Amino acid sequence: MPSLFVSHGAPTLAIDPGQTGPLLASLGQSLPAPQSILVVSAHWDTPQPAVGITPRPKTIHDFGGFPAELYTLQYPAPGAPELASRARELLLDAGFETIADAHRGLDHGAWVPLRYLYPEADIPVTQLSIQSNHGPDHHYRLGRALTPLRDEGVLILASGAVTHNLADFTTPDPNAPARDYVVEFSGWIARHLAAGNIEDLLDYRRRAPCAARAQPTEDHLLPLFVALGAAAGKPARRHEAGVTYGILAMDIYTFD
Repeated sequence: MPSLFVSHGAPTLAIDPGQTGPLLASLGQSLPAPQSILVVSAHWDTPQPAVGITPRPKTIHDFGGFPAELYTLQYPAPGAPELASRARELLLDAGFETIADAHRGLDHGAWVPLRYLYPEADIPVTQLSIQSNHGPDHHYRLGRALTPLRDEGVLILASGAVTHNLADFTTPDPNAPARDYVVEFSGWIARHLAAGNIEDLLDYRRRAPCAARAQPTEDHLLPLFVALGAAAGKPARRHEAGVTYGILAMDIYTFD
C-alpha cells in the first residue's frame, strides 16, 4: 500500500467537492484496496501518541457555524482495534509510548476525505494522534516506525493541509485567487518532496519561503511528515486540486 497525504480543506468539502472530491474518488478507485486504514489527522492532538481502539467509532462533528446539513452526515465505518494494537506494537518497538483510547471517533480530518475515497464505509479504520508539542522530525520517525503496515495491507492516510492560515480568511468565495505566499510555499514543498530532500523538508520552518505565514502553527502540516516517513524513500507524486478561499492549498500526495 502507498502512504497518502491529503489536504482536507474546510469541513464544507463534505458537501462541496470542488476539485478535491473527484480527485479523492479517483484515487480511491485506483489504489489497491486496503484491508484497513490508519488515519493521522491534524484534528487529534495529544501530548503523546494515542490510538483509537473502539470497534464502532462515532462520526465527530468537530466544528461550528457551518450549514446544518454537515451535522447530519455520518461515516459508519467499523473500527480497527487489531490495527490499533499492531500500530502500538510498532511504535513501542521504536521507542514511542502510546495510549489506547477506547472512545475516540473519527474527526472531520478523517471522515470527510474518507467519504470520497471509500464511500461505502466498509473498510475498518482507526486514528493515530499528532503531537503538536513536537516537530517534523518526531512525526517523520513515527511514520518510519509504521512503515511495516504498508506491507500488511494498511493504508496510512495522513490528513492536514499544505497551507493553513485561517487568519487570512477574508472571502467566502472558494474560487478566490491564491495568495502569493500560498503558491510559493506549496511549490517549495512540492519541489522538495519530488527531489526527496528530507533534510530540507524537516527544516522547512527555516528553509521554506513564507513558512511562518503558510503554517502559523504546525498542526496541519505534521501529518505530511508521518506519510513521508512511512514512505521509506518512495517517491512523492503530487496531485494538484487548486486552492480554496485563496489560502488553502489542496494538494494531495501519494508515496508509492
